[in-house]
Amino acid sequence: MRVLGIDYGQVRIGLAMTDPEGRMAFARPALKRTTRDALFAALAALVEAEGVEAVVVGLPLTLDGEDSLTTRQARNFAESLARRITAPVHLMDERLSSAAAQAQLKEAGLCSRKMKSRLDSQAAVQILETWIGQNPA
Repeated sequence: MRVLGIDYGQVRIGLAMTDPEGRMAFARPALKRTTRDALFAALAALVEAEGVEAVVVGLPLTLDGEDSLTTRQARNFAESLARRITAPVHLMDERLSSAAAQAQLKEAGLCSRKMKSRLDSQAAVQILETWIGQNPA
């Protein structure tokens, strides 16, 4: 099952995609936010072109599990996306995914400039891998 992982952000939207069997997650280039309509059009086109069967959006809860403004924005984003595509949209707790992604990129030897451009999509990989672990194919 092909699954798209999304790390929602105000500036960039990190993306990750599973292999066709839905077992491994791979980073995809992040989308830069321009307009809301352009963002949803790009995501809908990606879902259609790749035959995505499910979408997982990271839910940025606070460390104590509470909602924040960013959490509500991610929920609204996921609801808006769900209205535009036929694939189901799931929410996945993403606490500490960015920290884990940063540690992975640092371990891989990326410099700060390259790390910044890849961090959002690596966080999407973390979100998607967690979802895969909880929802085996």
